[in-house]
Amino acid sequence: MFGTQDLTLFIISGLLLNVAPGPDSLLIMARSASQGWRAGSAAALGIGTGTFVHVLAAALGLSALMAASSWAFGLVKLLGAAYLVYMGLGLLLKRAAPESSDQAPALPTPRPLRSIYLQGLLTNVLNPKVALFFLAFVPQFIAPDAASKPLAFVFLGLVFNVNGMLWCHFLAWSTAQASRRISASRRVVSWLNRAIGALFLGFGLKLALTER
Repeated sequence: MFGTQDLTLFIISGLLLNVAPGPDSLLIMARSASQGWRAGSAAALGIGTGTFVHVLAAALGLSALMAASSWAFGLVKLLGAAYLVYMGLGLLLKRAAPESSDQAPALPTPRPLRSIYLQGLLTNVLNPKVALFFLAFVPQFIAPDAASKPLAFVFLGLVFNVNGMLWCHFLAWSTAQASRRISASRRVVSWLNRAIGALFLGFGLKLALTER
C-alpha cells in the first residue's frame, strides 16, 4: 500500500515505540494529573502536530540535511535541551500551596489549553532525536520499488502518528482518572510535579550531551 512493505510489523513496532516513556508522555501525564483529560488531550494534540512536522521535514529531506550538518543539529539540540530544562526547573521551583484541614485542596491555576498545546508542540519539534528516529526507522518499511518514496514516507508517518495519538489520549484519560480517584493533597501534587520536573531536567541535560 502506497509503496510500503511489512505494514503490520510497522504498526506493531510503532505501538511499542509510542508506549516507551519519554518527555512527551511525561508532559501528557503532568497536564492530565493537574488539569484533567482535556489538558492532557491538548498536550497530546500538540505532540501529534510536532510529529507531523517531523514527518513532513523528513519526507522533504530537511531532517537528512540537519543530520548531515553539525551546526544545524547542534542548534536544534540546544534549543530542545534548553526548553526541557526550562520546563523542568519551572516544575521543580513551583511552590506548593499551603494545606488547609477544613477545606478541600484547591486546584492549581488552570493553564490555557492553547498554551498546553503549544507546549506539547515545542517539546516534540525541538527534539532532534525524533527527526533522526524517523530517518532511521521509517525507510526500512518503504518498498525498494515504491513509485513515490516521499509519499510512502508520509503515509507511514501518518500511520505512526495515529497510533501515537491513540496511545497518548489513552494515557491522558487514564492519568486523569487515576488522579481523580486518588484525590491527592496539595503536598502530594507538589511532590509529583517536582518528580516530573526532575525527569524533564534529566531529559534536557541528556539531550544537551547527546552526540550526533
